Amino acid sequence: MEENNKILSSTIGSSQNSEIPPEIVLDENTHVPNIPVMENQSKKPHVETDEVDLNTLERDPGLRMHIFDYPVNQRDTIRRVYLHLGPFQPKLEAYPKTGSQGQKLATVYAVRWCAFQAVAFRGHNERSDSINKGNFREMLEAICAFNPELKELFRIAPKNALYTSPSIQKEILNFISIRVRRMICEEIGGGKFCLLVDEARDESHKEQMSIVLRFVNKDGFIIERFFGLVHVPDTTAQTLKNAIYSVLSRNNLEVKSIRGQGYDGASNMRGQFKGLQALISNDCPYAYYIHCFAHRLQLALVAVSQGVVALRKFFSHLSFVVNVVCASSKRTDQLRDAQAEQVAYLISINELETGRGLNQIGTLQRAGDTRWSSHLKSILSLIKMFSPTCEVLLRIIEEGTGSIKGDADSAYETITTFEFVFVLHLEKEIMEITDLLCQALQRQSQDICNALMLVASTKTLLQKMKDERWDDFLSLVKSFCQVRNIDIPDLSSSYFTRGARARREHSDHTLEHHYRVDIFYEAINCQLMELIHRFNDSSMELLQLSANLNPKSAIDNFRANDICQLVEKFYPKDFSEQEKLVLNVQLQHYEIDVIKHPDYKLLTSISDLCQWLIKTGRTKRESSIVDALILMSKSGLMAFVCGQMTPSLIRLSDG
Repeated sequence: MEENNKILSSTIGSSQNSEIPPEIVLDENTHVPNIPVMENQSKKPHVETDEVDLNTLERDPGLRMHIFDYPVNQRDTIRRVYLHLGPFQPKLEAYPKTGSQGQKLATVYAVRWCAFQAVAFRGHNERSDSINKGNFREMLEAICAFNPELKELFRIAPKNALYTSPSIQKEILNFISIRVRRMICEEIGGGKFCLLVDEARDESHKEQMSIVLRFVNKDGFIIERFFGLVHVPDTTAQTLKNAIYSVLSRNNLEVKSIRGQGYDGASNMRGQFKGLQALISNDCPYAYYIHCFAHRLQLALVAVSQGVVALRKFFSHLSFVVNVVCASSKRTDQLRDAQAEQVAYLISINELETGRGLNQIGTLQRAGDTRWSSHLKSILSLIKMFSPTCEVLLRIIEEGTGSIKGDADSAYETITTFEFVFVLHLEKEIMEITDLLCQALQRQSQDICNALMLVASTKTLLQKMKDERWDDFLSLVKSFCQVRNIDIPDLSSSYFTRGARARREHSDHTLEHHYRVDIFYEAINCQLMELIHRFNDSSMELLQLSANLNPKSAIDNFRANDICQLVEKFYPKDFSEQEKLVLNVQLQHYEIDVIKHPDYKLLTSISDLCQWLIKTGRTKRESSIVDALILMSKSGLMAFVCGQMTPSLIRLSDG
């Protein structure tokens, strides 16, 4: 009140000291016309009072008088009072509902439904007379069909207030994404997390980067959350790093909390000096990079197929044969008919067992680029349908015309050679050994111990195949060729390389030496070398030390020294010097209180161990340092099983 009186007095004083405009004097002879006084009917009457009590001014903008309704001499004073009082937010006990709220709720529900179902929002024709207006509008019509009032609101609503435009849909999606990210950050709760990143192009050839966060929640469960899809102008390491840091900073996530990085094996991602993992490791030393194990195995198998000439030729020929035989539905039907005849003949001579689910009729499988296990399916399907495939090729040669006849002849000549059959069975044997590891590493939940044991057992089986199974393998190939009337060369004859006969060169090797050393041994050696190279780095030591926290290995042989080494070498700054000193004592308490507990035998993984520790309240006892180490290891070291997940998250709608 005192401030308002001061403002009023200063205003009155300034008005008294202001200059008075000069008076206008008219001559006696000046003619003044009689102008009738016209009253403005639309003008509101002014307040008749000379003064307005400034202490009773209405603050609500919707209820207060217009400034022109006040006396002229007080308008400036009233303006100053309102400016001094500042903005005003009215608070109502109950807000009246409007019809637009029902429209908004229906629109939000339709947008959320389309987003969760991962379907396109827009249709080809969204006009009112269209049969199919798209998923979004069709969902709105389905909602309105059960609510006549809502349907009437959409009908009478102004065209600029329908809340159904594409821009409104994208705005609602943006609000939903912001809320989901906020919930994910609340789940993390300032703890440690692992970063999983992959990049891909969408249908419009825009480079995009997907970000997935992996962490342990308050209940001890391992959570993986898709956090965002970011457009990047290029895929250089610095660009990806800036985009990741921007996303984390906008959501109040600290870079120092990263405890693991999971990317593919591209040079811009895994580069030791200028790769993305190196740039992030410089800012966060404990964000250890672990290349996806499934992708490592994929690269190892691809390197073998590309490095050995005979294997490279085989896969190109295999793809060519599948394309020729399965190029049309007519040839596919011919293949099925030939296979049905073969199955019926083998059953008649008691070569095949009969039963439910046995002797299924199928087609040749195509090998995929992203899943190496599909190559094994393609090889097995060709071995199973080798004779029917030859029959279809012979029929195409006899009945076909044009280029397809030549392709069929080339395919038939290729698959009926001893070298093709030899490599066909060799790849079958190798891939059957590595397929178990391939399938296990593609699971979303994978034990560290199980992964390491599978890698070791795969190497052992490949070495055993090289040392002991040559004679059995050669007998298998010869038997296959004899049944199908494929010529078997004299393996004791001299082997000549391409062009050696024309140059009349002398050969010191036999055909058996060529198939055994140049193909059999070479393929297995390359496979072993790639496995050793791909699965032998610093991250393997981190996994091996962390494996001692796994209940499967700890229950039989708990090595406390490995846990101390894990802290000293990989997490030295996450624990104080005092905590490091008492760690050995806490490990002794952990062994008695946790490992000796009867329920510990029922635990099968570190994930189960985390949940059990939190459920039983042991994270608040004296072994809290060990428990923190378990949670940290679990949240940061399981990135190697998640590299295959991120590409499948990039699903773009047509809207």
